[in-house]
Amino acid sequence: MENGNSDTKDPSSFLAEIIGAPVTVKLNSGIVYKGELQSVDGYMNIALEQTKEFVNGKLHRNYGDAFVRGNNVMYISADP
Repeated sequence: MENGNSDTKDPSSFLAEIIGAPVTVKLNSGIVYKGELQSVDGYMNIALEQTKEFVNGKLHRNYGDAFVRGNNVMYISADP
């Protein structure tokens, strides 16, 4: 099923392109992490650097490195 958009990418190629870029990761619990994407694997396990944790929209904690287990991830978005 094609939507006519020739620039369509699969999720793994999108994630590979944004390694080293700032991202937002939202968990199923509603907690949000913002940091620099260092790696992501096929299970959506994520490694971030310079990570900030937001709870209810407010900065809760700063982490140097953070590792997020993939089954907790709702989405990953590239920050502008």
